[in-house]
Parts: sequence; C-alpha cells; structure tokens
Amino acid sequence: MQQQGTEIARSTSVGITFRYEQGISLILMLPSRGWITLVVGFAAVVVVATLVSCSAGKQVQPQAPSYVTSGKFTSAHPNLLAAAKDYIDTYPTHVQQPIAFTHKVHLQNGMQCTDCHKGVAEGPDATIPNVQLCMACHQVIATDKPEIKKVAAYQDKGEQIPWHRVYWFYQSAHVKFWHGPHIRAGVDCATCHGDMKQQTVAVRKEGLDMKFCVDCHRLHKAPTDCTACHY
Repeated sequence: MQQQGTEIARSTSVGITFRYEQGISLILMLPSRGWITLVVGFAAVVVVATLVSCSAGKQVQPQAPSYVTSGKFTSAHPNLLAAAKDYIDTYPTHVQQPIAFTHKVHLQNGMQCTDCHKGVAEGPDATIPNVQLCMACHQVIATDKPEIKKVAAYQDKGEQIPWHRVYWFYQSAHVKFWHGPHIRAGVDCATCHGDMKQQTVAVRKEGLDMKFCVDCHRLHKAPTDCTACHY
C-alpha cells in the first residue's frame, strides 16, 4: 500500500531507481559491484606504487669519491655555476683533501714520486696510493701525528681515503691525457705540477689550457695535431 507523496526505492544491478506517486521517476546510475571492485583495486595499486617510489627516492645513496666517474659522457652540469666554470674553462686551484698530506716532508725524506704514484711511467694515470700502502710505513712512523691517526682510522674501518682530484679536465674538452709518454719523453713532473718539494697538500699550479700544452709540445717537438690530445 503506497501513501501520497512518499517515494519507493528499488535496487538494481546498475543503479537505484526512485519512483514518485505522480509518475515521475529518477534514476541514479551507479557502477555494478564488479566495476567498483576493479576501480578500488586499481586505486590501491596506484597508491602503493607511489609510496614505494617516494620511499625509494628518499634512500641515501652512497657517495663515491670525486675521482670516481660514471664512465659516461654527459654535457649536463649540476648547477648554473658549474656550467659557467666549464664555459670559461676555470678550475679550482686549492682542493680540500680529507688528509693534509705533505708532499714536502715525504720528498725531503728521500721518497720519489713513483713510490706512491706507481705506474705513472707506463699508463695514463699517476694512480693514487691506497690506505694499505700508506700504513705500510705509518704503522711505525709518526703514529702520534693527527693526520696519521686519520689515515689509520680509514684502515680500521676498511675504507679507502676519499682523495679529491686536483688536476682534471671538463668532459666537454674531450681531452685524453697520458702520463706515460710525457714521463718517457723526459718531461719533469714540476712542469705541470710545480715544485712538489715546496708543497704540502697538492695545488693546481698550471691551468693546462690549450696554449700551455701546445707550447710544451712544440718545445719538445711532440705532435700538435688535434687527435694527439682530443678524442
């Protein structure tokens, strides 16, 4: 029995129909239960994927030493200042190192450059001594010095000293430099690096720009074609 002015609701598989006594019907269309389940499930997957992506992005990535590169060329720069320095070809002269290594003291004590920079006469790199090489001497020499204690701490932690490069070229220069040919040609280390007997922590004494290198090549009658230095 229906009363005047009242409404009757009837559930359907696709919606709810509202019928009024005056003969007017209003149909509110809703998704079926299967579609609702599918939509809710998809939304849940999106939320979980977003949370996982955000949490992965916040993970602390291990920092590699500055002398370790990705091995891939990229023209990108971390910021505008770095791009400007690349454009005008300027480099830092004094680089902060984790250990205040004194070249002056080591050379005064009779050590040679090749005692630490092994393979410099054969390969492209001068190579950087590992902490084990340093501690081979400093397990018994100057063990009370603050800087030596820092070296020992790196060895105790099983870590290498994260030295920072002093001499390098921007990737956009496409320069390939090999120490070996220069050493075998009799070019003294001081030509590029300055008098290391007067330096403590190494500094960049020469800019190593195009003019510096070409003038040196001409002086030693070395090749000056582009492919001698650029790739």
